[in-house]
This record gives sequence, structure tokens and C-alpha cells, in this order.
Amino acid sequence: MITTAEILTRAKAAAPSLLTVTTEQKNQALEAMAAALLAQADHILAENQKDMERAKGHISDVMLDRLLLTGSRIQAMAEGMIAVAKLPDPVGRILKETVRPDGLIIQKRAVPMGVIAIIYESRPNVTSDAAALCIKSGNGCVLRGGKEAFLSANAITEAMRDGLKEAGLNPDLVQLVQDTTRQSSMELMTANGYVDLLIPRGGAGLIRACVENATVNCIETGTGICHIYVDKSADLNMALDIIDNAKTSRPSVCNAEEVCIVHSAAAEQFLPMLKARLVDERAAAGLTPVELRLEERAAQIISGTVAGEKDFDTEFLDYILAVKVVDSVEEAIAHISAHTTHHSEAIITSDTSAADLFTQCIDAAAVYVNASTRFTDGGEFGLGCEMGISTQKLHARGPMGLEELTSYKYIIHGNGHVR
Repeated sequence: MITTAEILTRAKAAAPSLLTVTTEQKNQALEAMAAALLAQADHILAENQKDMERAKGHISDVMLDRLLLTGSRIQAMAEGMIAVAKLPDPVGRILKETVRPDGLIIQKRAVPMGVIAIIYESRPNVTSDAAALCIKSGNGCVLRGGKEAFLSANAITEAMRDGLKEAGLNPDLVQLVQDTTRQSSMELMTANGYVDLLIPRGGAGLIRACVENATVNCIETGTGICHIYVDKSADLNMALDIIDNAKTSRPSVCNAEEVCIVHSAAAEQFLPMLKARLVDERAAAGLTPVELRLEERAAQIISGTVAGEKDFDTEFLDYILAVKVVDSVEEAIAHISAHTTHHSEAIITSDTSAADLFTQCIDAAAVYVNASTRFTDGGEFGLGCEMGISTQKLHARGPMGLEELTSYKYIIHGNGHVR
């Protein structure tokens, strides 16, 4: 088995080869990688089935859904790579140009990071998304997936490496760490001189471990305790549709809603509607009902589970929704500010002043007015796909696409200038 140190050495050696590759060559490589994914789909699905069998009984059903690959999901992965190929090349862009009074020309130009390492958990599609974004942005890519998805990720990586080779590029530009123990994660976190940027993509424990232990540059990503506040002026039917989508369309993802806050002036009418849609109607239709965890005022209006001390600070990633009643938009903002993970927050309102106050005061990467938090996604934002959702403020925030995977340098043109 190739060691993590050997993988890092190969990645560092391969990355400079992309500096002289044209945009057309990068796009051709992405197309070849996508074609290889489709050509090897049967093998990838067979390896994924092995991962699924091993994971059953050890992870929840919603997490199994994250692990599962189907023909349509592999098709979507390939389409995501093609979408990235069609995007403008972020490398070489002149971000700013200044001509000084003495004639010196100073350009600020976008350049690749170098080698990007990604530590992620059970979603095999992250493997192709990350690789596509790295190649298009001119970076080498070291992937470290979770042990529960290793066979799937390995099959995907081998297909992409075949595509790179077919396109005439070095296959070592995309590599998967073979060691799935914690030791390999620590090696990536401390690979100074080999890793230029580390991006963790997963649960709170993984992100915290990377932020606390990394000695390389690390971006804090995506724990999502996403709130939706239903204001007193909200269109309640609209609010119901948005919350249903935000909570139930895919509860295991970081942009799913975890907390619903309702203005007291709307609560008497809205909370029974919420219970009917998320609990009663879903149960009657044979779907998993949402467990409503209610603080005291909400529990006086509808039945459900009494909210515990930690329920407003938990990313459930499941069919669970914490519910709270407040008396003003200011109180909603205060609650969200005390419990936010700075990911995605939303207000449902017909009051422009309430919307303006909410968007001005809420400190999150994405703040929505009358829309579901599920839109916080690279594809939905027009980025092709994403490397993750940054919840920090430097150097990237929100869905990270191609531009966020570049840095810049200054290039200065003179004509015998001396100082």
C-alpha cells in the first residue's frame, strides 16, 4: 500500500505540471475524466454496494443515503465535471492593474494554490467534485475519504486517473489516501511544505479536529445549524412549503433546516399547519415523520417532544426539527446569533423592513429572504459544483468554487526602473 507520505511527495511533484497546461487541455482532461466515470460505472456501483453492505447497521438510514451511489448519481457526477469544464478558467485572471506615476505596471493575477488536500466523510460524489474543481483551478488534489466509503472513492479515483492519463496529464494530480486511520488525517493536517490548503468536509467532529490540529492553511467548513424564522407577516402557505423543503428534501446535508422559529402572532395558526404537514401527513403517506422538539411556548400549541437543553445547538442531520416561539424579529435575530454556525439562515416575511433588519444583522455565509436554505450549494449558485461551504470569513465564505481555490501574486513590469 502506498503511504500517505509518498502520495504527498507525488502530488507536490505533479502540481507544477499544471502551470503550463492550457484551459483547453484542462477542459479536455475533465471531459475525459467524466467519460471514464461513465465507462467504469458498473465497477464503481459494485464497489459502492460492498461499502453499503459493510455500513448497514453501523450508520443511520439518512447517512446510508449519503453513501449510496446509483446510475443516475454517477451520471450527475459526470455532468458536474462537464459543467466545471464549461466555466471560465480562474487562473491567470488579472484581478487589478495599476500604472504608477513612474510608469511601473503592477498586476494582481490569480494563480493556483498548489496542492489542495480534502478530508471528507461518507459522500462518494465529493471525490469527483473536488478533483474537477482542483484540476480546473490548476491544483494538485489529495483526497482522504472516510473508511465507510473507501471502496467507492477508490473506484471513482482510479477512473478519474485513467481519464487524466488519456488526456495526457499526470495521473498523480489526483490521488486518494489509502490509509483510512486517523493517522493519515493527521499527516495531511501537518504536511507543511506539501499541502498548500486543507479543506475538511463533514461533521462537526471532523471540522473541529482539522481547525484545532492543522498546521497547514485550513478552511473551516459547513456545520449547519440552519434556522428559518417565520415572521408575523409571513405568507404561511409559502412558509410551510419552504420549511417542508428545507427539512425533508434531504435532511442529512449541511444546508437542511434544523431550527424553526415562529413569531407569536403567527404561531397559533402556523404551528398546527406545520405539525400536519411534517408529522401527520408524512406518517399517513408512509414517509418518515419529522420529530418536533418543542420549547415551552410551542409545546402549549401543538404536541411533540419537549426540547432538551442541547436541541437548539445540534445539527441533527435527521428527521428532527427544533421549534421555538418568539415575540419579535429582534428576538429571533438574538436567538439565531446565539446559536448560529454561520452557515445559512432564512426569514419568511412580507415586511421589507423586517427582511432588511434580518439580512443586515444575521452573521452567516448565506442569508435568505423567502427561500429555502437548501439553495446553499455550489451548483445552485452557478459554480458548477463546490469544494464545501466555508463558514469562516477569510479567505473564502459560502460555497467554494473555482475562484476560491486560487490565490494571487503580483507581477510587476518595468523598464529599467530602480528605487
